[in-house]
This record gives sequence, C-alpha cells and structure tokens, in this order.
Amino acid sequence: MATYAIGDIQGCFDELQALLGCLDFGKRDRLWFVGDLVNRGPKSLEVLRFVRALGGRAVTVLGNHDLHLIAQHEGFERPRKDDTIHDVLAAPDRKELVDWLRKRPMMHARGEFAMVHAGLLPQWTVKRSLELAGEAEGALRRRNYRDFLAKMYGSKPDHWSDDLEGWDRLRVIVNAMTRMRFATPQGRMDFHAKGNEAPRGFRAWFDLRPKEKASLICGHWSALGLKLRPRLAALDSGCVWGGKLSALRLEDRTLYQVPCRGYQAAGE
Repeated sequence: MATYAIGDIQGCFDELQALLGCLDFGKRDRLWFVGDLVNRGPKSLEVLRFVRALGGRAVTVLGNHDLHLIAQHEGFERPRKDDTIHDVLAAPDRKELVDWLRKRPMMHARGEFAMVHAGLLPQWTVKRSLELAGEAEGALRRRNYRDFLAKMYGSKPDHWSDDLEGWDRLRVIVNAMTRMRFATPQGRMDFHAKGNEAPRGFRAWFDLRPKEKASLICGHWSALGLKLRPRLAALDSGCVWGGKLSALRLEDRTLYQVPCRGYQAAGE
C-alpha cells in the first residue's frame, strides 16, 4: 500500500486521471490532496465527484478556492471573473457535493507527515496546529455554519495571539492555513505578495518553522513551484497555469509529474 500526496488540481480533471495512470493507483493505495480541488480549471464538477467517490481512500484538506466555492454556494461570495465553478453550482447534486466539501479537514496528519493547504504560523507546533484546525472545522460543520461563513472573510487580524476569541480567532486560523505565503518571525501575515520576493521584514512561512520531526506537505503557492526539502514538500507546480501536476509517494519520496495544458494565462 502506498500513499501519494497530490498538488493543487483546481478542476484539472484530465490531468489528474493522467497522473493516476502514471502512479498505477491501486485499490489499497491512498491519496492525499493538498486542497484547491476546484476553480480556474475546466472540470471542477468531475474532480469533486471523483474524489468524493474515493471515500476513505482519499483525504483532502480545504484550500482557499474550496472555501470560495462553499461561500458562493451559500450566498456569501460573489462570482469572480476568473471563476470556473459554474458547473458545480449548476449541478443537480451540488448541495451534496458542497456539504461534503465543507466537512473536509483544515489539516491532516499521520505518522511523520502533516498536510495543510497554505502554511502554519511560526508559533504553532504541528500538535497545536491540529488543535486549532479542529476549532475551524467545528465551526464549518455545526448547524449554524453559515454564521461563520458570513464572518470568515477579511485580512484582519493579520497575526496570531492566544488571546484571540470568536470570529477573529477563527479567521486567523483559516487565513494562515489557506492563504498565507509570507510571515514575520512574530507571526504577522502578508496577504498581498504572491510571487517569490518577500516583502520587507517577511519571509516564506516555512523558513520560520520550529524544528520538528514532522514533514509538512502543502500547496497553494504556484509561483514558488515545486519545492522539496527534507521536511517540506510544496506541491503546487502550477498545473492550471500550464505547469505540471505533481504527486509525491510518501514512503520513498518518489516524484511523479504530468504536463498540464494550462487553462489560465500566467500572471492572472
């Protein structure tokens, strides 16, 4: 049995199928998806239906585009000009699919690996991060989850404090785990820079992490590209932009990639 971590798919269903063919994905194998199953590629509906049908053979954490779909379905987000999730929103099974997506974890850990879509703040150990992820997951899974969706968006507060409460606390957790690229050593986040050049006083979040045994798996940062380190696997290799879709076999860190057609113009 093998476990494969797969980078941001973003609706690139054909490329996902090609990648699974390269893996020779079997019935005993497991897939870990780093989030952003949907949007900007052409077949978000097919991706959601496929991953959901895998049941316990697949784990996916929530990404910012996944949350955007959920919020838009519930009426809290307006469509954006580059959205390609209309197929999901028009599908007869849209409610079942979005409800399933809403109940996915913010973070997943097993053995020596921990997976999150964007990143973890420097003050958070993996153990603490899982506890905080559970707080956000609980808010998304409760009957009154719409109350959280109504307050989820916004870039303030932009830093963590153990004293944070209520919506502010949950918003920081979600922003760190689904949006962050750069942070300060004190845990202040920047939400504007998307390239590789850090704003003054900021660094890539993974360069600020405490030394732990866990290897972190993430996506979200297509401009960064594939980055493999002894305790880091950043797997967003820009499939939707014409890059590649990447999978890493966790047992021996074997890398698999397929080329992607590119459905968005670079830099958009």
